[in-house]
Amino acid sequence: MRDMNEIIGSHDVVLVTLDTLRYDVAVALAAAGRTPELARRFTWEKRHAPGSFTYASHLAMLGGFLPTPAAPGPHPREFAAAFPGSATTSPSTWTYDAPDLPSGLRAAGYRTACVGGVGFFNGLTALGSVIPSMFDEAHWEPGFGVTAPAGIDAQVARVGEIVAKADRPLFLLLNVATLHQPNHFYLEGASGDTLETHAAALEYADARLGELFAALRRPSYVIVCSDHGTAYGEDGHVGHRIGHEAVWTVPYGEFVIE
Repeated sequence: MRDMNEIIGSHDVVLVTLDTLRYDVAVALAAAGRTPELARRFTWEKRHAPGSFTYASHLAMLGGFLPTPAAPGPHPREFAAAFPGSATTSPSTWTYDAPDLPSGLRAAGYRTACVGGVGFFNGLTALGSVIPSMFDEAHWEPGFGVTAPAGIDAQVARVGEIVAKADRPLFLLLNVATLHQPNHFYLEGASGDTLETHAAALEYADARLGELFAALRRPSYVIVCSDHGTAYGEDGHVGHRIGHEAVWTVPYGEFVIE
């Protein structure tokens, strides 16, 4: 783990959540050479999600609880709100006296921005406004959502606009809906969602992530992870918001753009 006290203040911080991405699919595609943009920057780490669906997991991550390494701990955290008795706050942890990470980074001089994908970021309802309200600026439109096959293309373009106008350090959350159901339209001839269409969706997203990373400022500290996985029939389960290994096991990676 890097000393986050050396990162905060000197680097932009970018959190990319590939919503619903399964660990096994991410690792298999990396090994097969099907996700070169991600593979050239890091090797996926096996972690456990802090929640079993988007809302719960993102609230936890924005509280400083990123996915936890799967090996026995305790594991020091990158970010943590001031909390007496925390067993996962170390000298390398960046701590803040605020209820959430965007507020803490704002107090440290950061501009905070969110580009959402799934419905919990849409700002159309009270529930869909909770996460966006944490940020100085929040962006969502139907073309970013789960039913938009080219949603990540539109999101990457929006990120480029946000970065171009940033006049101080930036904290950016990009929630990518590409992997989330429905994803059958990424595999020609598919009529329903399967592990194969999930994999095709990741391949599609990877091809756009190079443009995303190129748009970020230097230096940037970048985290790429899933918020939870999803089931495609394992033990009779389909979907997420359940306590199944396919859901709680997620891929995690981080790197610095110098």
